[in-house]
Amino acid sequence: MRLTKSTDIALRLAMRLAVTGDEKDAPTTREVAGAVGVPYTHAAKVVSRLQHLGVVEARRGRGGGLALTAAGRTGSVGQLVRELEGTGDVVGCEGDSPCPLRGACRLRGALRAAQEAFYAALDPITIEDLVARPTGPLLLTLGIGPPT
Repeated sequence: MRLTKSTDIALRLAMRLAVTGDEKDAPTTREVAGAVGVPYTHAAKVVSRLQHLGVVEARRGRGGGLALTAAGRTGSVGQLVRELEGTGDVVGCEGDSPCPLRGACRLRGALRAAQEAFYAALDPITIEDLVARPTGPLLLTLGIGPPT
């Protein structure tokens, strides 16, 4: 299974925010985008989605910035990926030119089971788990730090 670019960016942003210091050092969307190597416009869309899901808190203005919520830190990565990816099938059996096998196909069910196994493998993992050593310290070197 392949994740969408948006989900990849969301996971990277969440991981980077998980190792951010206290509230006064909250990075901006532009800073986090630069640190994880994604375009600002993409990061802004992803931050909006993560905020809607309750994973990220975004504060505007002076002293503002991004912070990972408690739910973002300890929630299931599998559930987050499900939310970001949606519930669609791995293959498109319907549409403009539907598959002629759709009425008796066993592949669709097998792929759906494989997709669920993929998510199930991510279910016990949290963002906190993903940023444990050695990843967390490495994330801290990616361009966002306290003001000097």
